[in-house]
Amino acid sequence: MIDPRFAEHLAVFVDVVRHGSFSAAARRRGQTPSAVVRQIDTLEQSLGVPLLVRSTRALGMTDAGTRLMERAQNLLDQLADAHAEVAAFDGSVSGTLRLACFPTFGKRYVIPALEAVMGEHPQLCVELDLTERLADPVLERLDAVIRIGHLADSGLIATRLADQRRLMVASPDYLACAGKPETAADLARHRLIDKLHGADLLGWADVLGRRVGDGANPPAVFRCDDFEAMRLAALAGMGIALLADWVVGPDVKAGLLTRLVLDGEAWNADPTGIWMLRALAQPSARLRAVIDAIKAVIGSPPVWD
Repeated sequence: MIDPRFAEHLAVFVDVVRHGSFSAAARRRGQTPSAVVRQIDTLEQSLGVPLLVRSTRALGMTDAGTRLMERAQNLLDQLADAHAEVAAFDGSVSGTLRLACFPTFGKRYVIPALEAVMGEHPQLCVELDLTERLADPVLERLDAVIRIGHLADSGLIATRLADQRRLMVASPDYLACAGKPETAADLARHRLIDKLHGADLLGWADVLGRRVGDGANPPAVFRCDDFEAMRLAALAGMGIALLADWVVGPDVKAGLLTRLVLDGEAWNADPTGIWMLRALAQPSARLRAVIDAIKAVIGSPPVWD
């Protein structure tokens, strides 16, 4: 018969292996080292084999311990997912929400939404990872991630938050000095602002036929890995930028940037989207509340439209 505390002791075993000692695992779990040792002893007795090789200098694993460690994290993740899916049927907005998204989008639209939700539900805590990389909700144990652009095929479940269009923009001062391009071919005579990493989100290649700086195309005069910095560069008159409408739409509305509609904006023929991606079929109440709040902040039509 399986010890009813097997999952609990398995989690302790994983912590001991990861942190390299009983005392380190005890500190992480807020327990005494002797309590951790007793739980490992109980796990070994339940399985009938030793899992750890204990010495005064180091802590190692037996063959059985190595095999258990290989399986343990997946088992614990499945238990956590089962707990989260069942708990999602509870309508309380509480606990910790773990979310990742692009820094500019997070600061402009996610944080105001979180402010509203957390003000209404004080038992909610949030861990927000503002990152340019494509975070993985499965591997990183996140409730959800926000991705922008075309979605690759995956087992993740997507909720569309809004459409995205790319706007070619420049400051009125820049255009007064450099002239206004009328076609994409005219861009060869202009200064361009480009994304340093992940340029597929912006897609100068969709306008020029190849990347900035390739062949006859002009080099970028300013490249950066942050959307907000690229926006500031355009506002400062450094050159022409191709940025998402949720980044520069408000500036176009305010007259701070001029939208350049070249060749019918063929690069917007197939609009991309802003997506909330999750791994679990049943979203938690806290995630549903945050999705609704983000949609409210974005508005319909979007505030940047």
